[in-house]
Amino acid sequence: MKYVPHKYQEAVIEHILKNQGTGVYLGMGLGKTSTTLSAIFQAMFDEMSINKVLIVAPKKVAEATWQDEAAKWDCFKNLTFSTILGTQAQRVQALAKKADIYIINRENVVWLLEYLRYKPDFDMLVIDESTSFKDASTKRWKALRKVRTCFKKIVLLTGTPRPNGLMDLWAQLYLLDGGKRLGRTLTEYRNNYFIPDKQNGPVVYSYRIRSEDAEKEIYDKISDICISLKAEDYRLMPDKLPPVTVPVVLDEKSQKAYRELEREYVTELHGEEITALSAAAVSNKLLQLANGAVYDGDKAVIPVHDAKITALKEIVEANDGNPILVFYNFKHDKDRIKEAFPDAQELQNSVDIRDWNAGKVKLLIAHPASAGYGLNLQAGGHIIVWFGLTWSLEQYQQANARLERQGQKEPVIIHHLVAKGTVDELVMQALKRKENGQEAMMNAVKLLVEKEIENEIKEVTEIHSGC
Repeated sequence: MKYVPHKYQEAVIEHILKNQGTGVYLGMGLGKTSTTLSAIFQAMFDEMSINKVLIVAPKKVAEATWQDEAAKWDCFKNLTFSTILGTQAQRVQALAKKADIYIINRENVVWLLEYLRYKPDFDMLVIDESTSFKDASTKRWKALRKVRTCFKKIVLLTGTPRPNGLMDLWAQLYLLDGGKRLGRTLTEYRNNYFIPDKQNGPVVYSYRIRSEDAEKEIYDKISDICISLKAEDYRLMPDKLPPVTVPVVLDEKSQKAYRELEREYVTELHGEEITALSAAAVSNKLLQLANGAVYDGDKAVIPVHDAKITALKEIVEANDGNPILVFYNFKHDKDRIKEAFPDAQELQNSVDIRDWNAGKVKLLIAHPASAGYGLNLQAGGHIIVWFGLTWSLEQYQQANARLERQGQKEPVIIHHLVAKGTVDELVMQALKRKENGQEAMMNAVKLLVEKEIENEIKEVTEIHSGC
């Protein structure tokens, strides 16, 4: 198949070619892989400015995404790949293989650079999903910082460059320009553009942007090396349909069980400072309950209800054999779905991806964390069901974008199974507000604690008034 880039893709290719360091913030489904491959091809064979490329990607993307994309287009078929995965012996062997493009998962970046004694012989570095390097305290970021000047060209790819806010930008931009635009240290960046938000005395838990002018200044400073495009700006996919909320009503017994357990978990936080850790523990329990089961202290599964399983069965029946992609949250969700649908296939590797895209799978179940980056699933179907919801906006958007991508021929239909009167409703409200996941989760748990305290006060008042 002949590759003919769209106008916006031509602009991105030109941007990559003319800049030493480039941030490509391409909306989900706009073809950042094929666009980057075209830039690599031109730099390698037309301009002859580079010879070897290193791509750092999430593991599932590293396994097949880039190779499969190149195989789709006639012009890229001459590009040779070597995938640096597996055991150390396998990685060493892959590194020794002669190729144009070498692909490694982000978890092995430190190993690679240590093996090469921090003297990489690659001309170009591509970081697929650069938010994996948004934290300057990680070993992987520190390793790349040491060698960033060894590359003639660096490209950062992501659709969500600031999943948790503008603070996420500094570490990524530093890899491009060594701190020229946003400051040479995170402290300098923070002091220039942010003020403390949540704090306890001298301890600051989070920061917020100083002003709208400060935000504009950040964007202005990086605009020469970063290019940002959104999918909705281009009419390249079928019209987007609004998500469908499928209300799941628990029976009286299940409602009672949920309320009792909710109260048990929430009351543990009375009088205690709610931290991200405690909020996560409580919200995870409540999300499990909403889905239909919960782990006890011994990791045994306690069934609560099958309401979501029933709702999923109804959706499957209503769609009359059309392929459906189901996102689950917890392992017991997956196990119960597989029990209810024996023919369901779990997304685990590149074979599962190819089977789905070939139309061989009618029900594909996946965890959003494992299906969040780079996977092209748009050829296999256009229906998504969120069996279990997530607080993470980034994870939610990335997962949906597996089907909402260029090449999708049908409007994507997204179903949310929302258990009425449970934490599911709070998650949906947060996603609609596009809140940061951790912040939304903590606010929701605080709300539940306050509600529980109010209920206790009400009960005490009623008792005393009765006397």
